[in-house]
Amino acid sequence: MIEVVRPGPLATVQDLGRPGHAHLGVPRSGAADERALRLANRLVGNPEGAAGVELTLGGAALRFHARAWIAVTGAPLPLRIDGRPHGMNAPCHVPADATVEFGTPLTGLRSYVAVRGGVAVDEVLGSRSTDLLSGLGPAPLSAGARLPVGPVGGHADIHVDIAPGPALPDVPELRILPGPRDDWFTDDALTTLTSTPYEVTPDSNRVGVRLDGAPLTRARHGELGSEGMVTGAIQVPPSGLPIIFLTDHPTTGGYPVVAVLVSDDVPLAAQLRPGQRLRFRPGQAR
Repeated sequence: MIEVVRPGPLATVQDLGRPGHAHLGVPRSGAADERALRLANRLVGNPEGAAGVELTLGGAALRFHARAWIAVTGAPLPLRIDGRPHGMNAPCHVPADATVEFGTPLTGLRSYVAVRGGVAVDEVLGSRSTDLLSGLGPAPLSAGARLPVGPVGGHADIHVDIAPGPALPDVPELRILPGPRDDWFTDDALTTLTSTPYEVTPDSNRVGVRLDGAPLTRARHGELGSEGMVTGAIQVPPSGLPIIFLTDHPTTGGYPVVAVLVSDDVPLAAQLRPGQRLRFRPGQAR
C-alpha cells in the first residue's frame, strides 16, 4: 500500500489510457508523456502499460507501507528515500514504512513513478487513468489517499541498473504535418507557425498546451461542424493562437486544425511548462 503524504501541485494515476471509446465521447487519456511511463515500468519489470503516478511539477511525498521497487522517469527532479538521495531512470529499493520525497524539476513538467506490481486502483472502461476532462477514473490524488499495489508474481526480473536518456531541450522543436483544415487559413499560416517562436501560457493543462505568439489568420470564416480530434492536433480558435491537444483532449472539436504533431514529438510537448518557448518545424509522414 502507498499512502499519499502530499500530492504536490497535481498527482494522478495514469496508465496507457482507454483507447477505443472515442465514438462514445470518451477520450483516451493516459500518461501525457507515454514514453516516460513505459520506461519507468520496464525498469521495475512491469508490463509497459501498468499504472503509475504522474507528478506535475513534483513536490509530492509518498509513504510505502511495504517494501517496494520503484523507478522515476520524465522531468528530472531531486528524489529522496527517507532523506537519502537517489537517482532517476534507475530501479530504487524502498524499505517498508519509508517515505519517498520528490523535489521540483528544473526542466520539464511531468515525472512518472512506477512501482513493481503497478498501482492497482479499480479500472474504469479498462483503464486506471485519471481523465481530468471527463472525470473518469480515480480522482486526482490528495493527502491521505491510499493506493494498492498489485502482485509481482510473473513479472520480469529487474536487470537494468540505469537507463540514461537525452536531456530536455530549453527550446524544443516540435515537428508538424499539415492538418486536415489547413485550407481554412491563409497561404502563409504554416510558414508563420514554423518561423516564429511561441510561448506556453499558464492556462495549459493535460487537455492542451495553449500558446502565445504570432496569431494565424483565417482565409475562411464561419462555423466548422464538430469533427474528430486526435492527440497532437493543433487547433486554432478565433484568437488565432494555437492549442496543442494532449491526452485528455475532447474527442471532437469545432475549431479548424491547422497542423498535427508528429506522434514521436507528443511526449516532448507534454513536458512543456508555462513560460517556456518552443518552435515548430515541418516534419515528414512515415
